[in-house]
Amino acid sequence: MADEGDVLANLDNIAPNGADTQPVAGIISQYVRDLSVENPKAPESFQWRDQPQMDVQFNIGAKVISDELSEVELKITATSKTAQGTAYIVDLAFCGLVGMRNMGEDQKHAFTYAEAPRILFPFARRIIADAVRDAGFLTPLLLDPIDFAGLYVQQLQARDAAAQGAPAPEAQN
Repeated sequence: MADEGDVLANLDNIAPNGADTQPVAGIISQYVRDLSVENPKAPESFQWRDQPQMDVQFNIGAKVISDELSEVELKITATSKTAQGTAYIVDLAFCGLVGMRNMGEDQKHAFTYAEAPRILFPFARRIIADAVRDAGFLTPLLLDPIDFAGLYVQQLQARDAAAQGAPAPEAQN
């Protein structure tokens, strides 16, 4: 594996005089940490004709690796149920190794919890769609796009409101 300094050097063009003071951030690598697909009622579930009720949950987590390197985890769980039972459950933990240099803590936090998940989401969406199709269902699950920046702003507003003792603003759908 490459030294993290070498990997981070690829994020920007270092000035010849060593004055690499511009903020820079990017996804260094992305990977599946965990993927679970359950098809508990197969093959009966392939015959069900009822419209399934979908429950999709997601969470964003982050772990600091070093001053310039963090791991962002996008966790998505999708459950499809009908009156006959659970058709499938897909549980995905999709991660990105994120490099950030010459950024303030507020900028790093915003990139970690808003921009990095926005970049990772299309890849996680495809993995889930493929997993549902590979589980034997004819229609892949195509998750709707998520406004991670909007959710990030709502989370900041809720945190600020809680710190001031005011009621949190209503979440927008």
